[in-house]
Amino acid sequence: MIFLGFSIGAVGMAALVVGIVGLLVGVLLGIAAKAFAVKVDEREESVRGLLPGNNCGGCGYAGCDALAKAIASGEAAVNACPVAGAAVHAQIGEIMGQSAQAAEKKVAFVKCHGTCDKTTVKYRYDGIADCKKAALLPGRGEKLCSYGCMGYGSCVAACKFDAIHVVNGVALVDEEKCVACGACVKECPNGLIELVPASSVQRVACSSREKGKQVKDACQTGCIGCMLCVKACEFGAVSVENNLAHIDYSKCTHCGKCAEKCPQKIILPGRA
Repeated sequence: MIFLGFSIGAVGMAALVVGIVGLLVGVLLGIAAKAFAVKVDEREESVRGLLPGNNCGGCGYAGCDALAKAIASGEAAVNACPVAGAAVHAQIGEIMGQSAQAAEKKVAFVKCHGTCDKTTVKYRYDGIADCKKAALLPGRGEKLCSYGCMGYGSCVAACKFDAIHVVNGVALVDEEKCVACGACVKECPNGLIELVPASSVQRVACSSREKGKQVKDACQTGCIGCMLCVKACEFGAVSVENNLAHIDYSKCTHCGKCAEKCPQKIILPGRA
């Protein structure tokens, strides 16, 4: 019995010691948690709650969490999210104590009009439907124009908003769905897609930098660098560089004279 009593006493003492140690560890951990706690800006959490959560990267940050942190710290503008609308931008502005000016809506635009019926094909490609892989082939794909849209749909796969599809061999953007996230822009190996003001009425749908004869041999509707659009513009909004027309949207008045004079009809109407 004495042995049994000794055993019970030892076990009880051990349990007591373990309990005391556990209590002390818990107290110390609690103190450490408060001492080393990372303070979270309440505004950051509020902003994150308003962002859509697509994590598309169109804002230039890794995702919505990173953007929320940047907005809360003043690094990014309150209207930096291209997916969120004006109403959300206004709410974020209220949280940050700023007025959210409406950002001009932009949309993706594919600078190519070389549809299947207008382009010359030099060989038949039956490989993987991926533009980056096709770009490694001789001539950058089956079309004679190595600058144009390959039509294999890498941009389609990159778009999370179902806003771009390949139609008749060329990627086409549905501007109603496009949020200007820029995912398609990054995906195109030919650099054909750019973000333009949704209000732009005239857009140059070509990216070829070849001279006139080579352009016509490859595509019926390519820019030949004739300079007629430049001469027609009274506002200095059109220029030709490397045999290709460009429009400065900050100067364009949407008069449409450049499109009227273009013999190739490559300056296409946007959505007015």
